[in-house]
Amino acid sequence: MRLVGLRDGRDTLVAVVVGDRLTPLAEVREFYADLPKWTAAAAAVATGERPLAGAPLAPPVPPSARVLCLGLNYRAHANEGVYGVPDHPTIFGRWTPSLSVGGVPVPVPANEPGLDWEGEVAAVVGARLSDVDAATAESAVLGYAVFNDLTARTAQKLTAQWTLGKNADRSGPMGPLVTADEVGPLSAGLRLTTRVNGELVQDGSTRDMIFGVGDVLSLVSRTLTLEPGDVLVTGTPEGVGYVRTPPWLLQPGDVVEVEVERLGVLRTPICGAGER
Repeated sequence: MRLVGLRDGRDTLVAVVVGDRLTPLAEVREFYADLPKWTAAAAAVATGERPLAGAPLAPPVPPSARVLCLGLNYRAHANEGVYGVPDHPTIFGRWTPSLSVGGVPVPVPANEPGLDWEGEVAAVVGARLSDVDAATAESAVLGYAVFNDLTARTAQKLTAQWTLGKNADRSGPMGPLVTADEVGPLSAGLRLTTRVNGELVQDGSTRDMIFGVGDVLSLVSRTLTLEPGDVLVTGTPEGVGYVRTPPWLLQPGDVVEVEVERLGVLRTPICGAGER
C-alpha cells in the first residue's frame, strides 16, 4: 500500500495511491490518530478517485512529527569522512518545515557553494513507543519512504551540532510512504542508488547499516515517547560529494535522483537562492 500527503487548501490529507490514481482518506492528524481505522479503509480502496499526476502532494506526516535523522550509519560512509564509525547512533533533528516532496526545487542557500546529496530511507512510526525493545519498535513501523537529506555543508561544519546545515529550506524531500508489509525489514537489504544528472554517485544496500531501525527507535523511546507519524531517517551510504577531490556539490540546474528498491524514485531539481 502506497500513501501520500495531499494539499487541500490549508490542510493536508492522507491519500492512498492505486495505480496512477489516488483516493483521499482523512486529514493527516486524524489519520495518525486512528491508524487501524484508516489503514483498513485504505486497503479497501480498489480504484482511485482522481489522477495522481499533477496532484499537489505534501509529505505524508503530521505537522507535529519529530524528524530524527541518523548520521554516519553506513560503515563505508562513516569511514570516508573525518568522523569514523560511531560507538552509538549519531542522531540529529530536522524540523518538519524543511520537508518537501519529489519534484519540488530545492534552493542552494546564499552562503553555500552548493548542496550535498544524501540518499536515504525514512521509516515512519505507526504506534506510540515508550521504553520498548527493538523487536517491538521495528514491528511498529508503519512504512518506509525514499528520502534525500540534502545538506548545507558550510553551515553544518560551523559547530559540532549539525542542526543548521540539516534544515535548509525544502532540503528534506520525501517520497510516498510504502507500508512495511510490502517492504520487509531493511536488514534484508534494499539497494539504494543516487544519481546526479544521470551519473551514479551512490550505490549501497540497507544491509550495510550499522544501527538497525528497531535498535535506534528502541534507544530513542527510552528518552522520549515516540508518537505515530514521527520519522526516523536512517542514514546514507558512501559516495557523498564533499569528500571527493575536488568536492562535488549540487548547483542550480542540477537534478538529483534517489532510488530505493521497492520504494521508488525521488527526483529533486536544484535552484538558486530565493527561487521556487
